[in-house]
Amino acid sequence: MVRPIELIPLVCVQCSTRLPAQPDEVAWVCPQCGQAQLLDDDDGLTPLTIRYAAGITPGSKGNPFWVAKGQASLRRETYSGNKDRDAQVFWSQPRWFFVPAFNCSLETLVGTGARLLLQPPQLQPGPAAAFEPVTLPLADVTATAEFIVMAIEADRKDKVKQIQLKLALEPPALWILPRM
Repeated sequence: MVRPIELIPLVCVQCSTRLPAQPDEVAWVCPQCGQAQLLDDDDGLTPLTIRYAAGITPGSKGNPFWVAKGQASLRRETYSGNKDRDAQVFWSQPRWFFVPAFNCSLETLVGTGARLLLQPPQLQPGPAAAFEPVTLPLADVTATAEFIVMAIEADRKDKVKQIQLKLALEPPALWILPRM
């Protein structure tokens, strides 16, 4: 069934102030009251909690990331040089996924997401800070995280033929991290 186009007024859910929205953005902080909100395809504008990490340089912008704990299970088939045991050991534990929520190249998205998954930063709370626009919808987080997992597996030193992946993520939170 095709849903009709619906116009959603971009005004704060708390104080009705117009939001400074730009094309492709999906989350904002109200300049009047400070309420964060997310534009969702199903629910329209909804309140959002944004977490800010320590270490963002005052006066500079942080980068938004969707952060979620997740469990990946996969089955690998290779032509040769089987690294299946390494993969099984690595993915046997839940992992923190850091999915860039800002506009970046595919190479940056995968590289940054993989690097932070392999070496997750400590998420120490810090003061609110300005941040780059949030452009990755919440609905795309799981598919993007799966793509990051596949990139990590493709980088193993074997000749992978096929990977079957199941990824279960807890609900993501929006974190603003220092630029890296």
